[in-house]
Amino acid sequence: MQHLSESAGAVFAVLAASGDATRPRLAQLAGLSKPTVSSAVAELETAGLAARTGTTHGATGRAAAVYRLGPAAGTVLAVDLGSTHTAVRACTLDGTVVASHTARDQGHAADTVRAVLWGLAREAAGPVRGVVVAVPDVVRPGIRPATPAVAAAVDALALPSHLPVHIENNVNCAALAELHEGAAKGRHTFGYLQVGYGIGLGIVVGGEVLRGVGGAAGEIARLPYPWLPEREAVLEGMEAYVGAGALMRRVREGWPDAGAPEGAAELFALAGGGHAAARGFVAAHAREVGRLAAATVAVLDPGLIVLGGGIGANPQLLPGVRAELARLSWPTEVVGSEIGEEATVAGAARLAVARGIQTVTEGSDKKH
Repeated sequence: MQHLSESAGAVFAVLAASGDATRPRLAQLAGLSKPTVSSAVAELETAGLAARTGTTHGATGRAAAVYRLGPAAGTVLAVDLGSTHTAVRACTLDGTVVASHTARDQGHAADTVRAVLWGLAREAAGPVRGVVVAVPDVVRPGIRPATPAVAAAVDALALPSHLPVHIENNVNCAALAELHEGAAKGRHTFGYLQVGYGIGLGIVVGGEVLRGVGGAAGEIARLPYPWLPEREAVLEGMEAYVGAGALMRRVREGWPDAGAPEGAAELFALAGGGHAAARGFVAAHAREVGRLAAATVAVLDPGLIVLGGGIGANPQLLPGVRAELARLSWPTEVVGSEIGEEATVAGAARLAVARGIQTVTEGSDKKH
């Protein structure tokens, strides 16, 4: 790839962040002189990394050219390799979504990714700068996922060997999405509590995701459970008790008649329609999630808990979670996810865009 001058790299990063801008605006945002920006824009245009899209008129009536990223800037890919589905999103480096697909059958994950890549190639969308894959697993920088099955699932995507691939924890990705475009926008410290097939916690402190020394910060599935004198705590016992599987097992065992709901979505639909037994199970589960939130607050005091995941984001849980948390801990705001199921892939896309911009600009010549 062509090396950019330092000023061209800086202008490219600013242009990617702003979407489109005039040269005076780029000079202001990049902190560079107008002549330096003019030279940098010309360099980017020659490389196909910036393109003129029109003109605008200011208060003085003078026309100014408007620029945005060019076709050579390329795209990035985000993959949410979830427990129940695979979501794929392709974005240009200014964050514009150009393709999005979701597969409910995990056996079609690789086909979904290939379909998006083929579509990008067919539309001549420029080079793919990299891929971020979000997984339900502990992730350490530069190291394969800890769980062999998850590592095998990543391998099964059969991503082209020339593409830089970054693996990230799925809950951390969702927390990033809520921070920048969801329920925690404008908040610099909060906890994203995901309750679904599994459980997890994304911890944001000072606007940054807290990953921990080994990448395992927020792995609340490992909280000791049960914690009773006559019972021995088991590995990931908390997840086994609060996750969707345990909820539905309790529903099947305690349903008052035939025809117990087959999944959480059906259970919540029945509860929303006023079914007494369903409402009872939802209320009981809300109390369990509230206790989990209280444990989170006791350690982090985050000020805000965002509930996400297939179960956690359901608004029917909110009253019970808030009540139980208030009973067991100090005042803490609890809200539902504003992004829902798309949170993980949205956060992964944001990471992919940042890494794609870095790929373009990191080779910029440094002048001393």
